[in-house]
Amino acid sequence: MRIRTAVAVTATTVIGAGTAALAAGRYGSGFALRPTPGGPVPESTATVHTVTGDRVVLTRTPSTGRPGIYGLTGDGVHAGVGELLDRTPYSVTRRLLHVQRGVLAPGDVVRMTPQVYAGDPGTALGLEYTEVDVPGELGPLPGWYVPGDRRTWVITVHGLGATREHALNVLRLLHDQRFTQLALAYRNDPGAPSSADGISHLGDAEWRDLDAAMRFAADYGAERIVLYGWSTGATMALRALAGSPVRHRICGLVLDSPVLDWRSTVRAAAEWHGLPAPLMPLAVRAAQGRTGLHANGVAAAAEPHRITVPTLLFHGPDDTLTPFAASRQLAAGRPDLVSLHTVPGAPHAAMWNAAPEPYEEILRRFLTPLM
Repeated sequence: MRIRTAVAVTATTVIGAGTAALAAGRYGSGFALRPTPGGPVPESTATVHTVTGDRVVLTRTPSTGRPGIYGLTGDGVHAGVGELLDRTPYSVTRRLLHVQRGVLAPGDVVRMTPQVYAGDPGTALGLEYTEVDVPGELGPLPGWYVPGDRRTWVITVHGLGATREHALNVLRLLHDQRFTQLALAYRNDPGAPSSADGISHLGDAEWRDLDAAMRFAADYGAERIVLYGWSTGATMALRALAGSPVRHRICGLVLDSPVLDWRSTVRAAAEWHGLPAPLMPLAVRAAQGRTGLHANGVAAAAEPHRITVPTLLFHGPDDTLTPFAASRQLAAGRPDLVSLHTVPGAPHAAMWNAAPEPYEEILRRFLTPLM
């Protein structure tokens, strides 16, 4: 039920309008703090019309007609789709790259996702890997360890509404560059320990799991560490750079669609789900009350003077969840260390998807001196 309807119904009960507004604010905050698998602002759904060989025909929507490489996910199915081959006023035909979970069939209801692959590095990409347990403060954290020849490790951390499968988009490139890799699952992820409240703290608490992964890497031979995060994973990387006891091993950051202003992210998620504008301050206040977030946490870690290592920043003006202006401001405040690459036409955490080849070339050039 959309929030506007929920608020109207609640306000007519004996609970009273004031209590109803507070409840709606708390409910609205949940879209950022308890995102569904589709994320805080999920893509609209589409219907599969036909599947023929390496082609799939889908209902035309703004997301299905978007150029690039994306995942298609639905009930028990996950596929990857590539270039647009044809479009009509009502449908689009895309290249079908693979089906890695279930069977993609006519009538399936699916949505686009930045997670192109499903499974693990072995089943999805054919890479050698080991499932490891990273000792975290809440318990063992699952991780994919992908061996490499270098003593520089790349630790990847996903963002809101995603899983460590998101890192599969770039694991092959990193493997080809011979980096040792650790793709981390952290608190409240499938297979990982749950926090006491069971909600996201938008990186403000989760960064301690990344710190645990960094210490794990150091214990197993990492001399240098590159932190690579999407969305709140990028926020975690910034917090780790500011506060980890082993931050001296960090030699670079890759930040994709970072959450630099958590208030804007809470507002954007609540707005997408229909929370009326007058209730937005209550949603922000509820998020702060539920998580303990404050201006000196996430925001302080993103201050330009806190950046002390080379940083590659991917973001674009079409991200509706995290403000592009904040990334532009961060880059402008530290031009000696931060390189911003603007990706137009890409939704949140999908900068690679919109233009994989340019993205990978920029990433490759950035990582070369850090090897």
